[in-house]
Amino acid sequence: MRQFKIIVEKHPNGYVAYPLGLKGVVVGDGNTYDEALADVKSAIQFHIETFCSDVLPGDSPIPAAFIAEANDPPHNAQFPVDAPRASAGRDRAVARIT
Repeated sequence: MRQFKIIVEKHPNGYVAYPLGLKGVVVGDGNTYDEALADVKSAIQFHIETFCSDVLPGDSPIPAAFIAEANDPPHNAQFPVDAPRASAGRDRAVARIT
């Protein structure tokens, strides 16, 4: 059984979810958080069944994921630019796919 960290984003029209570390594009969506999470879990399982171990991450899975914010520098900015400090967020979801 493998674990994948999943990002779930809230958008004006619903939720979008995608796994970290899996090779290829896998996305789920839904009107609610739970619908998007269930959809992406199903998409992950289908992706692995279709492409086998070629899409699985290597031996070092992603131990943690954080949310950070950064602003684009102004168009006429001189480098180096003082970037805002990243703030750690919590893991959004962990899915177990069997």
